[in-house]
Amino acid sequence: MAAELCVSRGLVTRLSAQRLPRRHLSHGTQVMCQSDSPQAAFFSPVSKVLLPPDAFHGKVAFITGGGTGIGKAMTTAFSSLGAECVIASRKVDVLKKTAEEISSKTGNKVHAVQCDVRDPTSVSNAVAQLIDVAGHPSVIINNAAGNFISPSERLSANAWRTITDIVLNGTAYVTLEIGKQLIKAKKGAAFLAITTVYAESGSGFVTPSASAKAGVEALCKSLTAEWGRYGMRFNVIQPGPVKTKGAFSRLDPTGEFEKIMIQRIPCGRLGTVEEIANLATYLCSDYASWVNGAVVRIDGGEFVFMAGEMNNLHKVTQEEWNMMEEMIRKTKGS
Repeated sequence: MAAELCVSRGLVTRLSAQRLPRRHLSHGTQVMCQSDSPQAAFFSPVSKVLLPPDAFHGKVAFITGGGTGIGKAMTTAFSSLGAECVIASRKVDVLKKTAEEISSKTGNKVHAVQCDVRDPTSVSNAVAQLIDVAGHPSVIINNAAGNFISPSERLSANAWRTITDIVLNGTAYVTLEIGKQLIKAKKGAAFLAITTVYAESGSGFVTPSASAKAGVEALCKSLTAEWGRYGMRFNVIQPGPVKTKGAFSRLDPTGEFEKIMIQRIPCGRLGTVEEIANLATYLCSDYASWVNGAVVRIDGGEFVFMAGEMNNLHKVTQEEWNMMEEMIRKTKGS
């Protein structure tokens, strides 16, 4: 369970350094992600911003789904690093509240633009407003998403369309509209998409999301090859489980799966929004100017743990290993 498990996600600029200790960029996720696993102590999350305070000074960042979750955390991080941010989603009241909150902390402008990524006209209007209030963006993050768990035989055509329209079509509409404007203006940019670890493997019970996210990754790889000549980069982050209220309410409504998830993560804990935000700022920064067409998994090792056929042998005790070793030694022939 990844991607939209990860919908949620700082923070110190020159202007805010006196007002805000260089400590937490959290929206409560650290508490939500606490774990009893002993190994988790070796992998404590760091909630400070990674890059220098002026890393995005003079740059504009456009973030879909920027009002909550990962989008809010990424907006906070980019704003703290000097960017003028424009956040977009359907719920303009939530956007405005988030924009005011982040701007008051970082001292940098954060604009709210209403946009339904499923509607090409709405996207076109939002991009025009983005350019009008802040100029052409140098960072574009496709973070807007939707998901829910369901047996595939229960899916209606409308359920399928709802997810694929937001995730795949929405990402395409935003990317193509902004890309065309950048080409016209002869300006480069860094694009980033937030997908999920199961975009690579597929996953039952989230078939529309898995299919749409895989399409998003194909879109980014394709445009990497085609639009590099225009000064554009395209990268992808595949988050593992990062607990947020909005995501887990749809993907783990009973709360039964959280402990199971932690058990299959070698680092012994869920991820934090700050970790996603730090990776996002790096990939969109000039420090990563040669990182292009990359798909970066950040999941505490969950994917490889689930993929390894023998990995469940971690449940075997030392006494059982001793017994099996003796049995194996006595085995002769093939």
